[in-house]
Amino acid sequence: MTNGHGPNRILDEFAKLMTDAAGAAQGVRREVETAFRSQAERILNSMDVVQREEFDAMRDMVIKAREENLRLAARLEALEAQLAKTAAGEAEAVEKPVSRSRTKK
Repeated sequence: MTNGHGPNRILDEFAKLMTDAAGAAQGVRREVETAFRSQAERILNSMDVVQREEFDAMRDMVIKAREENLRLAARLEALEAQLAKTAAGEAEAVEKPVSRSRTKK
């Protein structure tokens, strides 16, 4: 009843079975990972947790806004100083003619 292929055939079938089982196990693993990620994402979304990409984008925006704020504050300070200087010069110009007209009397 046994031909020369008997034990090899059994080993071949066993190897095929193991290969199929390994493939099935990998498929199950991928499904479990996908389900886990999906559930974790739902939990994080319900907790109102910010994703890293959103956080990084917002941080960059805040840094740029802070830099712009500092530039605008410096510009405002310079304009106020210029305005104060101009106002002081105009005040002197207004006072001089008044004092000259008093000396002429």
